[in-house]
Amino acid sequence: MPGPEARKRLRRWRRIKDMSAKGFVATAGVGVIISLATIFVYLFSEVTPLFTGADMEEPVQYEMPGFDQAETLYLVTERYNAVSARFTSDGQVIFFSPESGEVVKTVMLDIPLGVEVTSFATGEPRSGFAAFGLSDGTALVVKHEYEISYPDDQRQVSPKVSFPLGEEPIRVAEERMPVRNIAVQDGRRGVGLVTETTDGTLTYARYEGERHFMTGELELTRSIHRLPTPEFEISRMLVDITLRNLVIGDTEGNLHYYNIHRPEQARLVDSVSVVEGVEGGVTELEYLLGTVSIIVGGADGSLTQWFLVRDDENQRRLTEIRSFDSHPGAITHIFPEHARKGFMVADDAGHVGLHYATSARTLKIEKKSDKPINRVSLSPRNNAYLFTDSPDTLSFGRMSNPHPEISFNALWNRVWYEGRDRPEYVWQSSSATDEFEPKFSFVPLSVGTLKAAFYAMLFAMPLAIMGAIYSAYFMTPKLRGVVKPTIEVMEALPTVILGFLAGLWMAPFVENHLPAVFSILILMPFLMLLMAVFWTRIMPAELRDKVPPGWEVVILIPVVLFVGWVSVQSSPWIELALFDGDMRQWFTNQGIAYDQRNALVVGMAMGFAVIPTIFSIAEDAIFNVPKHLTQGSLALGATPWQTMVGVVLLTASPGIFSAVMIGFGRAVGETMIVLMATGNSPVVNFNIFEGMRTLSANIAVEMGEAARGGSHYRILFLAALVLFMATFVLNTIAEIIRQRLRRKYSSL
Repeated sequence: MPGPEARKRLRRWRRIKDMSAKGFVATAGVGVIISLATIFVYLFSEVTPLFTGADMEEPVQYEMPGFDQAETLYLVTERYNAVSARFTSDGQVIFFSPESGEVVKTVMLDIPLGVEVTSFATGEPRSGFAAFGLSDGTALVVKHEYEISYPDDQRQVSPKVSFPLGEEPIRVAEERMPVRNIAVQDGRRGVGLVTETTDGTLTYARYEGERHFMTGELELTRSIHRLPTPEFEISRMLVDITLRNLVIGDTEGNLHYYNIHRPEQARLVDSVSVVEGVEGGVTELEYLLGTVSIIVGGADGSLTQWFLVRDDENQRRLTEIRSFDSHPGAITHIFPEHARKGFMVADDAGHVGLHYATSARTLKIEKKSDKPINRVSLSPRNNAYLFTDSPDTLSFGRMSNPHPEISFNALWNRVWYEGRDRPEYVWQSSSATDEFEPKFSFVPLSVGTLKAAFYAMLFAMPLAIMGAIYSAYFMTPKLRGVVKPTIEVMEALPTVILGFLAGLWMAPFVENHLPAVFSILILMPFLMLLMAVFWTRIMPAELRDKVPPGWEVVILIPVVLFVGWVSVQSSPWIELALFDGDMRQWFTNQGIAYDQRNALVVGMAMGFAVIPTIFSIAEDAIFNVPKHLTQGSLALGATPWQTMVGVVLLTASPGIFSAVMIGFGRAVGETMIVLMATGNSPVVNFNIFEGMRTLSANIAVEMGEAARGGSHYRILFLAALVLFMATFVLNTIAEIIRQRLRRKYSSL
């Protein structure tokens, strides 16, 4: 027994250790909270820009470059905002600095004397094509281009005009009638020109060029066809890049679709009313990137998106997809973005608006002038804009519009994407074509996450909980001392190994032995019960007594192995007898899709990874039920099973519930197994024989290919935030329920 001084010293030392331990635990706990808060704040900071709107700086105004009383037909800017171009009604192309309006270069087109420009059209902005329709029934096609060089390490942009179809106007009409309307497109099968002359004649000319391999001269082949004469007054015409579809808007508010795939058999296929009850009808038409979607602007300020959709008779019809916020005045000009599905709109009430098709967002409508705005233009990088509201002035401004494709509707609702027959949930973040429309629906990823977790828990939960009950309550301590650590060690197995085995070994094995899987599910419980009956009812007592209580599970091991072996060996015979020799093909014939890497494989592999988590926590909860409760129950005459169901499970239910929820959280966040054992197909279904893509696996797959700061990059952070929040909410609810269960059964 230490003396008073020694005891005092020991108490002081113990107090120091207690305070140190308390401080360390508190610091660690606070550190965990700070870490989680920091992760949340970081994710939130990366996601926030997705939902900020567009910003347009106040424009600077200067005298119209090269002002000569001629009307401005078109404004366009190259990608670095170093040079802009102005196309005029007297046949000039004036290149100027958009910042100051200083003229850089002027190109006078070769338009014959006495001939006037009577119409004008442009192709898709990326092509740089423009066409002047002339009063003598000819047309001049030009292309604006920009050469980049770096003299003295300074970027220099040199604009020029080229003539894809020759420097002289080409005849597009049989008669020398003025070209009233014109459409041009640099298509995949040449250059297409559709013209309407003042006598109502509609003509389609297609030019295919080929350069001589020796001289380099361009040899053009022209085919010209007369199209059915329209019975309406045309306001605007568009031809797509496939040169198969012609869309015409009229002054009565109708949209007409011509199939010109075989020009000699060209026909009017469909006509629909797009602007009703307003004089002037369709005032502006424009294709978006890819020339699939058509934006229709009306005299009433309405803006709608249309494209061709196949009906039940496999006929392509003009279909309204979505509408946007209307402008206060009639639409005067639409300018599409170069690399996205957005567009800028001007109206005759002096407003400029920014809209985006896929997300159905109207990002901004601002009044920029008291006069009608005639022309607008967006830079290829969507960071600057031009507009003019009078013949002698031009306005230039900077803008920011980084993530217009994201909205709640685009993320969580069905969206009607280009080329689809109906609105759908689709995740498809990239493609090989420049015209691709990104599809960012979170629904397939969320459904895939829940699907993987559901099948994993369906496999793991019964095995883990039943195993925990047997281990904690019925198993002999010596055997428990072996089984419990063994199962807990399984948790240390890297999930990449489980995924590797699941993808390369289990998936083909399951596919080749499908009857064995179902045989095991049916036979295993049945034969285990049969063995129990045999052991308790038929087996002689002297033999049964040779197995000590708590070791009965050992005699089931041969039964389990036998059932597995019999099921695998009989699998081919079952297939021959019941499934025409191939169970997978039988499923296909029944209309059930089957992928080799599917939810069944993921459920088993991920369930194997989750079992140790659930088992360990549940086993501890059951084992730590106070012994006086179980002994009291047994003393009152209850059987062990009655005690287990009536006392132990109720008392341990908070712990078991926690085990299930933690296991579910583990399954929701699991990445490698899902990544390697599924086809990573973002589908929306709960078919156990089809794969899925989860939020976590999607982040792992696509983070490497996402450009930093881009919409795709930030959406992956949003997916992480959704996963984080879902886990947080789930665990919070689980903790609340657990606390209530603990209070409820603490009185037992």
